[in-house]
Amino acid sequence: MNIATISPSQIARGPKPGDPRLDGEGSQQVQLDPSVKIGTAKVFAIYGKGGIGKSTTSSNLSAAFSKMGKRVLQIGCDPKHDSTFTLTKKMLPTVIDILETVNFHAEELRVEDFVFEGYNGVMCVEAGGPPAGTGCGGYVVGQTVKLLKEHHLLEDTDVVIFDVLGDVVCGGFAAPLQHADRAMIVTANDFDSIFAMNRIVQAIGAKAKNYNVRLGGVIANRSDATDQIEKYTDKIGLKIAAQFPSLDVIRRSRLKKCTLFEMEASPELEAVQREYMRLAADLYLGNAEYSAVPMKDRDIFDLLGFD
Repeated sequence: MNIATISPSQIARGPKPGDPRLDGEGSQQVQLDPSVKIGTAKVFAIYGKGGIGKSTTSSNLSAAFSKMGKRVLQIGCDPKHDSTFTLTKKMLPTVIDILETVNFHAEELRVEDFVFEGYNGVMCVEAGGPPAGTGCGGYVVGQTVKLLKEHHLLEDTDVVIFDVLGDVVCGGFAAPLQHADRAMIVTANDFDSIFAMNRIVQAIGAKAKNYNVRLGGVIANRSDATDQIEKYTDKIGLKIAAQFPSLDVIRRSRLKKCTLFEMEASPELEAVQREYMRLAADLYLGNAEYSAVPMKDRDIFDLLGFD
């Protein structure tokens, strides 16, 4: 289907019953056009429980890659479209918002209508989505990538970061896995975050059977300790790739609508900046790859906690 012909009803409708499923028997996730590939850029998808800090992590990681001299594109994949506001200092219109203004005739769009430059040259896109409860976010993510491809925006990009919504059952959750090289999971050192991480590990493992995506590790966020995370990761065969403590400067950076690389210098901030730069360098090398085996829900309940 050409993006120029899509309509709001098609976005809401998603896949029809009986469509062929490439991702496992019984899958209800939207199928994307297999011919639409991102190209030579390194692609990372950032996952985690809702509210865990995925957008903060994604934006600062994008900033770190840009500090390395990489050409970076961040794609927000949540209908809330708040992924990139610390990079751009504003809430961006979504791809769906912009398409609606031209009655979904994508050929009428200009690049500057839906791609916005943020901090240190990071290019920012908010995919958006259908109204709550009316359709599949996966279709929107797929069409956003197709639109970027048609405008040749991916050819000169070194790094693409998908900041993914937290709902494991949504097609918007799964769609970036069809493009990503590595999926990273953001978690805190608590039961609910780790429980959600286990479901994400399961979803990524299912996609890895048919796509090139692999788990690249865990990002411990808002976590001064990692004992509960390590209990879980040691059990299933994962590793912590980076740790960011619970610091007020991180909270304040969101309120000031800026990345951590723009905040007033302090020893604790410089330590966090170094950790982001180290993580970006490690991810770009692409060495870490894990084939973790998720646990049963009841086993996580028994595993975590204090003796």
